[in-house]
Amino acid sequence: MRQINLDQLRTLVAIADLGTFSAAAQALHLAQPTVSLHVSELESRLGARLVVRGSRSVTPTAAGAALVERGRRLLRDADDAVEAVKRQAEGRLGRVRLGTSTGVVIDLLPQVLEALQASHPGIDVEVSILGSNQAMERLALGTLDIGLVAVPQPPMRDLVVAPWRSQPMMAFVPQKWKAPKRATPQWLIEQPLIFNDATTHMYRLTMEWFANAGCSPRARIELNYDAAMRSLVAAGYGAAVLPVQHGTDAALNGRMQILPLSPKLTRRLGIAHRAKASLDGATQSVVDTLMEFRQR
Repeated sequence: MRQINLDQLRTLVAIADLGTFSAAAQALHLAQPTVSLHVSELESRLGARLVVRGSRSVTPTAAGAALVERGRRLLRDADDAVEAVKRQAEGRLGRVRLGTSTGVVIDLLPQVLEALQASHPGIDVEVSILGSNQAMERLALGTLDIGLVAVPQPPMRDLVVAPWRSQPMMAFVPQKWKAPKRATPQWLIEQPLIFNDATTHMYRLTMEWFANAGCSPRARIELNYDAAMRSLVAAGYGAAVLPVQHGTDAALNGRMQILPLSPKLTRRLGIAHRAKASLDGATQSVVDTLMEFRQR
């Protein structure tokens, strides 16, 4: 037996509700012969009489009533499925996988997610803590939808990286240290240093800053977790070069000094994702929300 046609099922339910073929035809914007054809084809497929035609109205048979009862649920589920797909395509519903560093999660992402929740409550953002290299790799593999990454990044086929935010890098040193007003590479290289892990973009950025001043520093310890680095600075273990994070840094401010760098150093972030034509509606909505927080 062939599968039941939902349009024909909707016609049968309309007949049961409205009582006549003509009323069902008018409500569904169909010609009356089409309504009759829908019923006869359903009866043929099921091998059962579904309606009884009276002089003034049409009533379902026992088999027809059973089909109408279940048909209502089927049609409601079908309508819900169509609406869910529509909401997904329009960016009102969906799950978006986003990857970024701990620093961005702590300092920048909460306000973005708050705005997204207000404008698109049906979108769920799944956040993974990833370095920029990992995020770009997972975007290329299709296991991530958006990456908030350090820029510049090497070009990758079918991926777009748009400028997003800039963060000034600062020297974080223990409060008890005697420190200058501005931290230079020459001063920092004489101190015990806490660096980001050598695989990170932040490490390369920092090392280039030292190298441009003719300095070749060695780290006392390397970590891939900004909050841990700040805690070690506050504990007096060493100095670190990191972007300012307002919430975390304010909490530790009594135990460490935050010094401007000389020369200045800036970390730049971008929004990485697949080409716009490949984005679903939910991902595009998250990208659009992120762009509302773009620094001009």
